[in-house]
Amino acid sequence: MVKVLKQLLKRIESRALILVIGAAGALWGFFNIASEVNEGETKALDTHLLLMLRNAAEPSDPIGSRALQESMRDVTALGGVTVITLVTTVALMLFLMHRKLWHAAIFAATVTLAFVSSELLKDAYDRPRPDLVPHGSYVYSSSFPSGHSTLSAAVYLTLAVLISSLEPNRATKRTVFALAGLLVVGIGFSRVYLAVHWPSDVLAGWSLGGAWALIAWVALLQFGGRDEIAEPEPKATASHPG
Repeated sequence: MVKVLKQLLKRIESRALILVIGAAGALWGFFNIASEVNEGETKALDTHLLLMLRNAAEPSDPIGSRALQESMRDVTALGGVTVITLVTTVALMLFLMHRKLWHAAIFAATVTLAFVSSELLKDAYDRPRPDLVPHGSYVYSSSFPSGHSTLSAAVYLTLAVLISSLEPNRATKRTVFALAGLLVVGIGFSRVYLAVHWPSDVLAGWSLGGAWALIAWVALLQFGGRDEIAEPEPKATASHPG
């Protein structure tokens, strides 16, 4: 058994092994948060953070202008099923049009697994939505984990990984990851701002979605080579007169 394990580890490159450890850490984080939620340990902090985003004199009123509140609804829609479905469909079409079959397969599998796991865990934990103030957006499922946070982390981070693997320019790679990160953080923040999720719901969703994105990265390293992967541009070296 030990010999088989050693052979398996040799076949997995070091970067993939680091990603596997990262995914395991993200899943550990999720279940650790879930345990704290079940024990009621997050209630006080969740309540404090949610109320920080409300008008102290009138908790039903979020801080900021009406324009900001409407913007938060626009941002939160970026993690909803409708937009996620559109983004996934367009991305899959583009990957297939460019014959990146493994990229398409990895992306489709990641989105599906993230959605299914989120729904199953919502049913399993069955946590009620925040009831301190009126919700700023329509909700119809359980609270833990945040589906918007899970899907946005899985979809946008995985998409960043897949796109960057086809882009040789390092600055473009960094930009893609930065934009994906901003989307994920913005969507998660909007869920708390609109009082439809506790902060711990969002943190758990990020952990779960991030784990799926890391697993997708591992899959890309192991199988994506069958598609054409762009190598990073070599760093420019200064030339000296002879």
